[in-house]
Amino acid sequence: MTFELDRTRGTLPPPAKDTKSDAAHDGKRYRMKELCEASGLDRQAIHFYIQQELLPPGHKTGRNMAWYSEEHLERLLLIKKLQHERFLPLKAIKALLDGKEESFTPEQHEFLAGLKSRLRGSLAPSTETTRMLDAERLAERAGVLLEDIREAIELGLVAAREENGRLVVSESDSWMIELFGQMRRLGFSRELGFTVADVAFYEEAMSKLFREEMRLLSRRLSKLPPDQVAKMIERSLPIIHTFLTRYHASRVKSFFESVDD
Repeated sequence: MTFELDRTRGTLPPPAKDTKSDAAHDGKRYRMKELCEASGLDRQAIHFYIQQELLPPGHKTGRNMAWYSEEHLERLLLIKKLQHERFLPLKAIKALLDGKEESFTPEQHEFLAGLKSRLRGSLAPSTETTRMLDAERLAERAGVLLEDIREAIELGLVAAREENGRLVVSESDSWMIELFGQMRRLGFSRELGFTVADVAFYEEAMSKLFREEMRLLSRRLSKLPPDQVAKMIERSLPIIHTFLTRYHASRVKSFFESVDD
């Protein structure tokens, strides 16, 4: 799953600003009902996006009244496109839409675009249509509850949609459900308080690590030929993965060695 950034601006469309002046600008304004009609999304979905900080709140003019701008509509249509056409989970969409994370210069964007076309193997952008899996069958195969999958979707960890009245999940995200099922079989049960939400802090930590990696690479390697950088990344990833695994294990070991008998 890939997403093309706006090369003319170097960033995704900026968030709509929650200010009175913005709400009163010359562009069209929307009440919630009108925003739902224009975007094709229901009120509950829009409020959920606001809650998850994917969409800025509207300009409130009363207890139950708020105005929304063209920027809000553009943002909603983009979220909808990324969810239903690119099958990106909400966590990935939020990362793309977060202005703080889009700090690459136009030159760095150009470098990353050239690098993207040269990556091979598992890192190569997919050109095939994303295959969707029946959520109930996936839950049964992985040994989890359908409720677990719904929670992963709500947290934005897994991309999904309704298809002919049934819930389907992107095959490219199914590995997460499979691994969670393995943890369930080891005894990390819902009865003991373990839920999919416990995975969220791992996702946040990994997302932060990935952003720093991309900034580092784009700053230090952007002057090198993309072919050379692609090979460097492909060959270094297994080393980095080994480091992360062994470092995590060493931290666990060090902790228990420090515990008094």
